[in-house]
Amino acid sequence: MNIKANEMKQLIASLVVCLAVGLVGSFITSPAIPTWYAQLSKPAFNPPSWLFGPVWTALYILMALAAWLVWRQGRQTDGVKLALALFALQLALNLLWSFIFFGFHSPLYAYVEIMLLWLAIVFTTISFTRLSHPAAWLMFPYLLWVTYASLLNYAIWKLN
Repeated sequence: MNIKANEMKQLIASLVVCLAVGLVGSFITSPAIPTWYAQLSKPAFNPPSWLFGPVWTALYILMALAAWLVWRQGRQTDGVKLALALFALQLALNLLWSFIFFGFHSPLYAYVEIMLLWLAIVFTTISFTRLSHPAAWLMFPYLLWVTYASLLNYAIWKLN
């Protein structure tokens, strides 16, 4: 694949934005892990806390690559603006979840919010499919993880 200078800038921007969202989310999440989160009752399928960081980092990189594959087609291409707007929406919802769950300590409202996030990811993936099949496939691990996280969020809410 031959990447032009402009496309390289787009790729770097996509990576910076996605990883920055992850970094901000970690600033909200990290202080609550050893305190509030540690005291919650959790289901048997709750993974160890150390797993979340590497998984989310990988997912943010995959999301950035997916957005870049769509963006590099040019914003004048039909559907690109909508697809990137949906991507931005799901990214904002992704960050908002951290504030609600870990910042406000509200598993119930976080569950409601993560359902909206899940829908936004589905719509983003559908819009990406129309523009780039590889971009859509890059979104699937994220969709699967958020599906799992939704179940985990629900279980934590019900247990507490």
